[in-house]
Amino acid sequence: MKNEEKIPFIDMHCDTLMQAWFRLKRDIYHFPSAMADVQRLAQGGCKAQFFAIFLQSMRMKKILGPLMQKDDAYIETLMSTFYRTLKRHSGVLAFAGNAQDLERNKREGKISAFLTIEDGRAVRGRMETLEEYHKKGVRLLGLTWNYPNCFGHPNSTNIIEMKRGLSDFGKEAIGELNRLGIVIDVSHLSDGGFWDVAELSQKPFVASHSSARVLCPHPRNLTDEMIRTIGEKGGVVGMNQNPEFLYPGSQENRIEDLVAHLLHIRNVGGRECAALGSDYDGIDGKLCLRGPQDYQKLAHALKKAGLSETEVEEIFYKNVERVIQDVMR
Repeated sequence: MKNEEKIPFIDMHCDTLMQAWFRLKRDIYHFPSAMADVQRLAQGGCKAQFFAIFLQSMRMKKILGPLMQKDDAYIETLMSTFYRTLKRHSGVLAFAGNAQDLERNKREGKISAFLTIEDGRAVRGRMETLEEYHKKGVRLLGLTWNYPNCFGHPNSTNIIEMKRGLSDFGKEAIGELNRLGIVIDVSHLSDGGFWDVAELSQKPFVASHSSARVLCPHPRNLTDEMIRTIGEKGGVVGMNQNPEFLYPGSQENRIEDLVAHLLHIRNVGGRECAALGSDYDGIDGKLCLRGPQDYQKLAHALKKAGLSETEVEEIFYKNVERVIQDVMR
């Protein structure tokens, strides 16, 4: 790989901001105890990274107790870390909120940083909060995490829960998210919620960090029908590197697992459907790609599996670029 030019990549999901909160770091340029930081993004050839604000789980509340921040304060803290990093390292990293920003940053040799929220519970059924998030730079919203909220219901091993769809507010919010130019993310959503989004959204939507259920029957993964629908709607599926989403019961992922899921997503959803969504800093296990600095190993493996450089580029960044162009403003 040393003599090959790096293929730029866009990763649709990392939880590095959350890890920074836990470790009391307010700058993620150099963050060696995390899976990802700005230095390693640059080392790997990153074109853009989506940085998630993951709302803390009930389990975290039990562990942290009185140290736990309320959702709104927590979101502001992570936003502060995001923007502080951008300001301190403006020669390397820059905010992006649309395709024009992405292109400008590319010309200036900078990595684009997109801000996202994972779990819409802090919206609390208030439509005006969505506009507030947009003004603060949020360009992608994961409607749920693993608990019900004002948008609807999460993925679940409970068949009844899995069939439940969006709430009345959630259904109404789809149109508002489309209007604002915030990408709708169905990772973590129930199957019923997925189909509500598919019916209601007038713009492409994504699963930012999910894999293929037919290859690994985990409820966080997508059925072939879902993958096909996302492709038909112009969206993408960012393959998650979590071992348990790639191979049943595994605590280790292999490069062949990553390739298998990407090729399956591509074959089912079409060439424009497959993308990357590592979930770095939100996953455990032994990983074949230790972080973004190793993404070129995946590019090499995809070429070895028979894809042309143009086809690898589609998976690595071009497909997500199209969604940014079609949805964000």
